Amino acid sequence: MADDHRAVVWTLSASNFVIGMGAFVLIGLVGPMAEGLSLPTARIGTAMTTYAVAYAVLSPLLVAATGAMGRRRVLAMGMGLFALGSAGTALSGGELALHLSRIAAAAGAGMVTPVTSSVAAALAPPERRGAALAAVIIGLTVAQVAGVPAGSFVGYTFGWRAGFAMVVLLALPCLWLIWTRVPRGLEIPPASLGDLGRTLANGPAMLAILFTATFLGSIYVLYTYLAPLLEQIMGYGRNGVTAILLVFGAGAVLGNVAGGRMADRLGPVATLLILSGGQALIMPLFALLPTGDAALVGLVALWSVFGWSFMAGQQVRILSILPERPGVVLSLNAAAIYVGAAAGSAVGAGVIGAASLRWLGPAAGAGAALAFAHVALSRRVSGR
Repeated sequence: MADDHRAVVWTLSASNFVIGMGAFVLIGLVGPMAEGLSLPTARIGTAMTTYAVAYAVLSPLLVAATGAMGRRRVLAMGMGLFALGSAGTALSGGELALHLSRIAAAAGAGMVTPVTSSVAAALAPPERRGAALAAVIIGLTVAQVAGVPAGSFVGYTFGWRAGFAMVVLLALPCLWLIWTRVPRGLEIPPASLGDLGRTLANGPAMLAILFTATFLGSIYVLYTYLAPLLEQIMGYGRNGVTAILLVFGAGAVLGNVAGGRMADRLGPVATLLILSGGQALIMPLFALLPTGDAALVGLVALWSVFGWSFMAGQQVRILSILPERPGVVLSLNAAAIYVGAAAGSAVGAGVIGAASLRWLGPAAGAGAALAFAHVALSRRVSGR
């Protein structure tokens, strides 16, 4: 990648960092928001569901509807809408305003993240495409490691509205960078609503895209309830849980980088099979808790590295199946992230209700085995 292309990739990565922070900072601010808006905690939590559903529905539609526009303009529009939605959240005075602002932010994010991937793929030579995609997506990963805790800290210190105001302030320089760094006239096949319809009707392509939901769904069976698992079985308090979450975040960053290299060297299908098989073996080990602190740190780090190494390989694979519709397939893949997170969380809740926290690991491992079968079947159906 030339130096100017590297500058574009890191601009896109920074944009995804802000998107990730704005999407998930609400998780760390549920308590202060519930108190400030005089709403039950659970009602504030539904704003996250609203965001996820809005993203999953609107992202493919908006990417297809803006397919004939320049990618720089779409990115700028998306980041601007995301900033306005986040500002609306910061100014929300009630539940309706909160949900409407989260829908607006999700719509903007749904235009940014998939388009950043299509731009990175277009700029990188084929042998470096996996690494370029990993570099762009790492912004979302780093947001979970640093952005969300920072936003939560600001929110608890200065009020929850300050946490969302911080997202707006970070979005503005990204908007300027997009307009000044992303080149005009990139040769990316334009998308349309017709392309979206044809992609949704393409069985092999959708089977490949939905692997994202299956794989991430298995992880979220366990990840969603990691904190209570650590509290109730390991006896950890706030500091212990925070430390383990930081280990998970650090592993996610490492996995993101490693996944791009694996995809370039081993090929995407082999990468996805290795990672799915590894997760099927790793996650059931959580049923052995309690264990020593060092062993737990090693287990969480290994789990995170394997879990977050999949995205580059998955994106390379779906782009190879439908190279003429990059924007559409990447937006559908981004939507599948939220589908998987919601489904995995629901399954985890069912496991806890029917059995106990100890069964989350085995249930998640079974989900990873299903993901292994999913990618193997998809490879056979698509012939790639």
